This record gives sequence, C-alpha cells and structure tokens, in this order.
Amino acid sequence: MTSYWCEKAWLPDGLAAGVVVRAGDNGLISEVVSAQRPPLGARRLPGLVFPGFANAHSHAFHRALRGRTHADGGTFWTWREAMYRLAERITPESYLRLATAVYAEMAVAGFSCVGEFHYLHHAADGKPYDDPNTMGHALREAAAAAGLRMTLLDTCYLAGGVGVALVGPQLRFTDGSADGWAHRLSLSRDDATTRVGAAIHSARAVPRDQLADVVAGAGADRPLHVHLSEQPAENETCIEAYGQTPAELLHEAGALSPRTTAVHATHLTVDDRRLLGNSRTTACFCPTTEADLADGIGPARELADSGCPLSLGSDQHVVIDPLLEA
Repeated sequence: MTSYWCEKAWLPDGLAAGVVVRAGDNGLISEVVSAQRPPLGARRLPGLVFPGFANAHSHAFHRALRGRTHADGGTFWTWREAMYRLAERITPESYLRLATAVYAEMAVAGFSCVGEFHYLHHAADGKPYDDPNTMGHALREAAAAAGLRMTLLDTCYLAGGVGVALVGPQLRFTDGSADGWAHRLSLSRDDATTRVGAAIHSARAVPRDQLADVVAGAGADRPLHVHLSEQPAENETCIEAYGQTPAELLHEAGALSPRTTAVHATHLTVDDRRLLGNSRTTACFCPTTEADLADGIGPARELADSGCPLSLGSDQHVVIDPLLEA
C-alpha cells in the first residue's frame, strides 16, 4: 500500500484541500480520504493534483509524422498520403516500440487511459497475420508497458472513399466486409488493462449498406467510435451519393447512441447537431490536430447545449498535452 498526501486535489465535488490517496500494490486506488496533515510515511504532492486524464482519440502510429508534413504546405488530403506511406512500413515489432513511446509520452503528460482508434490490422500486402489481431496485441502490450489503461477501438474500414476501392497501403486496414471485421473482432477479449471497443472509420470508408451490420457486429455493450464530418468533402460526397449527411447515415444505421463517440464533428448542419444531441452521442474534439491540419473546430457549445457529452483526444499527436487540448 502506498499513500499520497495532496496539498490540494480535484475531487468529484470540486476542489479540496488536504487529501490522502491510497493505492494498492496492483496500482489501483483503494481509498480517498480527507486529512489536513500528511500521515506518517505518505508521499507529499504539492500544488493541485488531478485524476488522470482520458485521451479519447489516438492513432499511435501517426506520431511518427510529427514535424515531417509541413515543408511544402498542403491539406488534410496530402497529409493523408504521407500517412499511407508511413502505414506501409510499420511491422508488429516497430509498432510495439513506437506505441510504447507514444503511450509513455501520454503518461508523463497526465493521461491515464486512452481510446486507440485502431485500423492498421494486417501485413503490408493486406494479408492477415497468422494471428489476425497481431497488431492489436502490440498496442495492448505497449499501453500496459507505459502504465495506461486502453480501450482498443477495433475499426472497420472497407472503402477508400464513397464508391472508391481500397488500394495500396489501405489494404492493411480492411477485413473485406462487415462480417469479416466482426469475426476478427469476436476473437478479441478484454484483459486487466484493455477493454475492447469498436469503431466505424467514417461514413466514407464504410458503405451505407454495411453500416448497420457494423453496428450489430460491435455488440450492444461495446463503446462505438466514428470519425464524423471532419472535412467538408466528406459531407459533399455523402450527399451526392446518398442524399444524406454522414450524421444522417449513421442515425439511419442505428449508430448514434449514448455508447457512441463522434470524433471531430466539425462540419455539422443544424439537423446533424440535433441528431447527436437527441441520441446523447458524445462528441470528441482534437484541437491540436484540427489546428495542425486546418480542419476547423466543431460547434462544441451548441453540441453541449443539445445534450452531447464532450471529450478530448490528441489524435495524430502533433503534441501530447491534455491542458493544451482543453
């Protein structure tokens, strides 16, 4: 048992002075009590102590692009091509090393748990590894080594855009169909530090006729995340192809609910905001990434007022700092 005496601490009911936090040998907090003086043997923590922050949206491998994509300007779409070139090179071994460093950086910054939006599933030629969840295992091991709890958001990724086939490095991302993805997902189990969740990459990467199958394959108890309306082009192509916005497509498929997190939620119509609020879908903003890629920031105030809980993520990890995101 280890005891910490906090000069000040942020508790569920607000700021408190003189707080003792006790943790067991398993690293879990067992007790939080008031104490105006430090108990014998307690480690003193001066200043203000916060609980660990939750990083609700991470792509660990994107961290390798930090500082490498700005020399010639560009857009989200040119950045994406650089990301594909990186994705082509990563092995399970290099993924473990990179992700361990990324998660360690999070731990030092004050994050204690992470939602890893994981779609780098297969070998460089697109073929599954002997264990089809090998890359996910690397992420689990990395988070455990860094001392983070993780929700592994296993992502369904079936198309290169609306009506566009996957090519090249994108083949690493796909299981071929919603059923193929759901089967691979079914092989994953929670463990002591990892909860298995699910994700729809986006309305442009999962065709409308398979969205409901992904929702069903995710199961009723798993968290479900989705990139939503990060770029105006996503909205435009969905409206042109389907006559609906991405949010309307997700609503139609039953994907919006209190267990769902819509990542970015940047370019929303008034009706989109209503759909998210009425369903109590969480919105996750990634301000440093959205600034870095010039995406813009979504309507946080309006979404909160409509009933959406809000969360934050460091996404591509151009910087890892929960207070800067806030």
